[in-house]
Amino acid sequence: MKKNVLITGTSTGVGFESAILFAKNGFKVYASMRNTSKSDSLKEIIRKENLDIEVLQLDVTDIKSINSAVKTIIEKDNRIDILVNNAGAGFAKATEQSSEEEIRWVTEVNYHGVVFCTQAVLSYMRNQKSGRIISITSVGGLVGQPFNELYCGAKFAVEGFMEGLATYVSDAFNIKISNIEPGGIATEFMTSAISKTAVDGKFASGEYEPIFERYMAGNQKRANESKELVYQTGAEVAEVVLKVALNEYPPFRIRTSKWAEDFCELKTKADPDGTKQLNQLKEQFL
Repeated sequence: MKKNVLITGTSTGVGFESAILFAKNGFKVYASMRNTSKSDSLKEIIRKENLDIEVLQLDVTDIKSINSAVKTIIEKDNRIDILVNNAGAGFAKATEQSSEEEIRWVTEVNYHGVVFCTQAVLSYMRNQKSGRIISITSVGGLVGQPFNELYCGAKFAVEGFMEGLATYVSDAFNIKISNIEPGGIATEFMTSAISKTAVDGKFASGEYEPIFERYMAGNQKRANESKELVYQTGAEVAEVVLKVALNEYPPFRIRTSKWAEDFCELKTKADPDGTKQLNQLKEQFL
């Protein structure tokens, strides 16, 4: 029997590539997205290559939508083997100049969505005594970065949530948890992040404007000088996601490139995959 996988945010980027890659490697894939009208490209590949992929509507900011998608999978397969929490959105803007609506939105998409999707599958994985929860976090979940503090805060929250959850569900219920931490990804993600920050065509105002301009100039310089080192494709990150899913003993935490490893080295050198910390927590609390 094929194992099934629910992937969120599959209209573009890592989610799109992961859906195709998992299907090509023998999984039954439920490719979910907020707006299924954006599924034409994926459906064309499904048709051409006869892939076992079903497109589902799932908005990670809507609990009813999440529960409905999971219910659909259970009704069809009576189980759920893997959840890939991929849906997310970048955001680059000074906290002082961000609206309440923006702050709530970036937290809902990047953190609350992960929590509620995870919550929705846990009872099924617990009852079947097996499952995998893989979350695409970011190097921004380990290292805070200028003008990305709201995004990083949400990703830090995912890291903490998953670390706490892994201390007891992994051993008790055989639910394996992994966080995948990419650096830069050459997809629509960054374009979307920047578009969210502009106000009247400007990215920052007042005393923040020259600082933001330096930040953007630095990003552009890195892209021009070492794009192949800094930026991965969605397909390259998807390969890491699949590798983790197939690993009998998957790491709790994994970066997806040498650049990402180097960027996080001060935070991760003592415990690169997070195993030591998890074991210590289990010994202290359980």
